Amino acid sequence: MSESRLLKNLGSSRHQYSKMPVVFVGHGSPMNGILQNSFSDTWATLAKKYPMPEAIVVVSAHWFTRGTRITAMDNPPTIHDFYGFPKALSEVQYPAPGNPILAEEIRQMVKTSQVVPDHDWGLDHGTWTVLRHFYPQAQIPVLQLSLDYTKAAKYHYELAQELTALRSKGVLIVGSGNMVHNLRMINWDMMDGGGYDWAISANETFKRHLINGNHQALVNYEQLGADVAQAIPTAEHYLPLLYTLALQADDEEPILFNDEVLGGSLTMTSVAFGL
Repeated sequence: MSESRLLKNLGSSRHQYSKMPVVFVGHGSPMNGILQNSFSDTWATLAKKYPMPEAIVVVSAHWFTRGTRITAMDNPPTIHDFYGFPKALSEVQYPAPGNPILAEEIRQMVKTSQVVPDHDWGLDHGTWTVLRHFYPQAQIPVLQLSLDYTKAAKYHYELAQELTALRSKGVLIVGSGNMVHNLRMINWDMMDGGGYDWAISANETFKRHLINGNHQALVNYEQLGADVAQAIPTAEHYLPLLYTLALQADDEEPILFNDEVLGGSLTMTSVAFGL
């Protein structure tokens, strides 16, 4: 489904669903956390499509750990894990509460791997720059689930499948990264839009497999050719997409939004299931 169809369907009223949707957000620059632009406007509009969550679990590209961890504190701090940006960005706080009880439930839910409660991390910019547009009042409990950098893509996809029951318990699950993310190739003169041929090609490949429901091709992304290899020089920004894919139900259509290429080598392309 196109972004235009998504925006047409979004209304001010909230609809009741038997389960929460699951979303992958291309978060892009940390500046999106304080800017009002087409990306942040879509995030704010998107949140009006479904009921208010009981809690939110975010898999962010910016928490890469050995082993899988989950934030388990009552009040996770706002982490400003970037540099070289305006002071106003570093002053932002997103004081959402945590939910240690849910963290323990998730720990017990995952059987194929040990999930370790974490009291040292918090909400990094892959989380709060997006959620402050979704829910600016920061009233909903937020947890982060880390990415185990020692594991292959298949591990992440299969771990995410174990979280399926959360969707029926009012938990919104968000993957936050970027499908195409090669900062070594960034072109600052193209930040208003435009992409290298390989970035556009890789983005089209990802969208084709999303539309066709071809999860295995996306899990085995290393077999998708040279353009995709250049689009994913390291896996951390791509892996959150797999957590979203793994939770797609058979009857759920992918809804693409914010489908733009920026800076030559970065895409904001995002997808939701269950709206």
